[in-house]
Amino acid sequence: MKPEANKKPIRWNVFVPCFLVIGGAALLGIINNEWLTSVTSSIFGWSLSTFGWLYQIVAMVTLLLAVLLTFTKVGKIRFGGPEAKAKYSFGSWFAMTLTGGIATGLITYGVNEVLIYFGNIYGELDALGIQPLSDEAAWFSMGRCFYNWTFIPYAMYALSGVLIAYMYFNRKKDLSVAASLTPLFGDKVTKGIWVVLVDVLSVLAIALGLAASLGAGLALIGTGLHAAYGVAQGPIVWFALTAIITITFTVASVTGIDKGIKWLAGLTSKIFYVLLILLFIIGPTVYILNMANVGLGYWLDRFWTWGFDPYTVGGSALVTWWTMYDWAIWIAYAPLMGIFFAIIAYGRTIRQFLIVNWILPASFGFVWFAIWGGTALHWQIAGKADIIAAINEGGAVAGIWEFLKQIPLGMIIIPVIILALIAAFSTTADTMSTTIAALCTKGARHDEEPAVWQKIVWGVSIGLIACIMVAFGGGAQGVDGVKYLAACGGFVVLIVFILQVAAAFKVFFFDPETKKDIVDSVDQIEE
Repeated sequence: MKPEANKKPIRWNVFVPCFLVIGGAALLGIINNEWLTSVTSSIFGWSLSTFGWLYQIVAMVTLLLAVLLTFTKVGKIRFGGPEAKAKYSFGSWFAMTLTGGIATGLITYGVNEVLIYFGNIYGELDALGIQPLSDEAAWFSMGRCFYNWTFIPYAMYALSGVLIAYMYFNRKKDLSVAASLTPLFGDKVTKGIWVVLVDVLSVLAIALGLAASLGAGLALIGTGLHAAYGVAQGPIVWFALTAIITITFTVASVTGIDKGIKWLAGLTSKIFYVLLILLFIIGPTVYILNMANVGLGYWLDRFWTWGFDPYTVGGSALVTWWTMYDWAIWIAYAPLMGIFFAIIAYGRTIRQFLIVNWILPASFGFVWFAIWGGTALHWQIAGKADIIAAINEGGAVAGIWEFLKQIPLGMIIIPVIILALIAAFSTTADTMSTTIAALCTKGARHDEEPAVWQKIVWGVSIGLIACIMVAFGGGAQGVDGVKYLAACGGFVVLIVFILQVAAAFKVFFFDPETKKDIVDSVDQIEE
């Protein structure tokens, strides 16, 4: 870290309104949590039911744009110019993007979401006329999870990252969300009220989205401690877990991206790889492979219907509460996650960026759900584990612990999973608090760290909101409160993300200046 990094002035016009909203939400949750839950619930229902059609169109256009950028000559563009040298190896780079991007989503829903669909626990199959626990319910469950967790959502992350990285490294614009919109509005969008508005909305969106992810994760760890060790869930447990996570990512923040985040990401990714290999070996291998094929075919057979259905075909229990919620939280994350992805992508080409940030993590999600979800389905059908009963009793995130109990050496694997969850939370909290702090710092650079105190402020505030919503906004699924938060975050930044999509189309395919950057170059990595 450069010694002058922490001495740069703060963008108080971004920091103050964001802190007042985030800190105020945390305080409000303590004082009047019922009102906070009620308001976020109303926004959740209204935004996703009213604008579901728009979310779906944006998702499909984003997917198309990712394909075009990857497989056309635009993919040759190297961030920083033809001679730029990359800072991280492909292994370290992918570990940071994978673990920083998915947080705990794969662990949380790799088993739970598949079985929730299969058992029609919250009415997800009602509008489709599929019989719960049937063969088709199993095919649908796999296909729908592939749809929700692979190529479409990761395209959202990747698009923001590509645009921000190109505008920052090649066009020499500021490292900010607003600067990524200059292809549409010129430099005026980086001045005055507009830059403040865009960056404030982006910070609020990621803060709400991150609070939602942390909240779901806290609920997940809480159910794990109860299932494995009989520890009763409650506010004390959740606040204790938040304290552990906050301390972990604070230590990582102090050491910076090159050591803290890189080390945490490496640890988390290795745990993920080992768990995948282990379960593939001890699980029903042939069944896993068969269901991967069938689930992929089921999804592709319904690609266009699923891709544009706002809830009219699939019903709100499935589309609004799952897919639209997913799109909302991915969009909430996208602009600021894009900044983090841009920071660590210097010296790489657009094609390499999209392979590492779109194709590989989407493929990893496919493999994860095929192995974890396929095994869970087989064990539920065979009567080896009653995961559906566990979810009915303990909430939407409780099924994984019943599943893990049936794995050989499960009592050893369970604490490893809890460790992986804490590491994944910490990695995501670290990356996002670092990014938020950078956005609140004047003249932020990709090779400098923002002030540590800022990271701590944002991390603690976000953690408090997550705890409050888990403790007091549980609802039917046990994580309703944090789902409301996520949808609010995505809705806040939806217009900004749509503008980023338009800006990407314009700068990469209609701007003559961009053609000058489309040249052949050779990979170089710093020694």
